[in-house]
Amino acid sequence: MQYMLLIYSNENRSADGDEEVIKRYGEFTQEVRDGGKLVSADRLKPATAATTVRIRNGETLVTDGPFAETKEQLGGYYVLECENIDEALQYAAKIPAAEVGSIEVRPVWEM
Repeated sequence: MQYMLLIYSNENRSADGDEEVIKRYGEFTQEVRDGGKLVSADRLKPATAATTVRIRNGETLVTDGPFAETKEQLGGYYVLECENIDEALQYAAKIPAAEVGSIEVRPVWEM
């Protein structure tokens, strides 16, 4: 089953300048790739680059910015092929952002 691991962290506390954190992300990505678990993964641009679409009373409303203003923003994701939720949770705990933010683990609903 596929699981999406959504990475939430404070955008003001970016890992861009922290070479150790960047190295750890690379090591994690290589681990899931080598283990045949990686389906896809990407980093997202800041929430300020988002555009939100809503339909209200039949009218399309488009606004600049994220769906919600929160301290932690969605910064990226991994989609992994795991045997079960326990395996997905074990991988989520290895993502560096789990130490300062949170990782939401969600099963992918196959269409």
